[in-house]
Amino acid sequence: MTVAVTGASGQLGRLVVESLLRRGAGPIVAIVRDPGKVADLAERGVEVRQGDYDDVESLDRALAGVRRLLLVSGSEPGKRIPQHTNVIRAAERAGVELVAYTGILRAAENPMLLAAEHRATEEALAASSVPHVFLRNGWYWENYLRGLEPALQGGVLYGAAGDGRVAAATRADFAEAAAVVLSEDGHAGAVYELGGDEHLTLTELAAVISEVSGKTVRYQDLSTEEYAEALEKNGVPAGFAQILADSDAGLRNGWLDDATGDLHKLIGRPSAPVADVFRDALAG
Repeated sequence: MTVAVTGASGQLGRLVVESLLRRGAGPIVAIVRDPGKVADLAERGVEVRQGDYDDVESLDRALAGVRRLLLVSGSEPGKRIPQHTNVIRAAERAGVELVAYTGILRAAENPMLLAAEHRATEEALAASSVPHVFLRNGWYWENYLRGLEPALQGGVLYGAAGDGRVAAATRADFAEAAAVVLSEDGHAGAVYELGGDEHLTLTELAAVISEVSGKTVRYQDLSTEEYAEALEKNGVPAGFAQILADSDAGLRNGWLDDATGDLHKLIGRPSAPVADVFRDALAG
């Protein structure tokens, strides 16, 4: 059964392809804008097809013969709804038998800015003729690696999350869950809320960073507005700074925590410990 992954040159999509290869799934199709970026996957037996979310004809070609598809959320906020709709319509025309979509925790009611386009995509899938499954990914631990060096240099991890808890996991863990759904039967119609097994406040995350680095790092809580301003002053574009600050507000209010255990159940093991994530980052 032919399984395809969109955005297969990206951080999540490539990991899904790698996981599918380990599971012996296939044939596997990697759909990318630039096939040259995944030449190594082609050498390992993956069929690489060019496909662009904005190019309907390319999507029709890319999805020919595909039976199961992972629609990895686009990377351009504000453009995702039409882009994802293009993929969904192409999947209908191609007779795809299952579309799995990578969204966000509790997308149907999540008030975070990031959730709106995910919610609209889920609604488009629900209204389509394609059987589907929602993979509502939580936060990536890797999101905090961008601020690791400044935190170590200044001894402060900044945020606006208060005492909220985040049940994050690694991209590799989310990718493995997607590969399970794509390579096994019985997942159509399911909604998986995917969060890690650790539920940390950012104060506790700062303590983990201190432990693995040997340097004291404390968490400094800011208001949402103060955090957005601080991000902008440090070179983050205004729109993205607002999204990041709003995401911390969502964390503070419980929208990035999860107690379903769905990720653990799908991958059959605990999620990777956050201490290992930061330890590996510091070593590498």
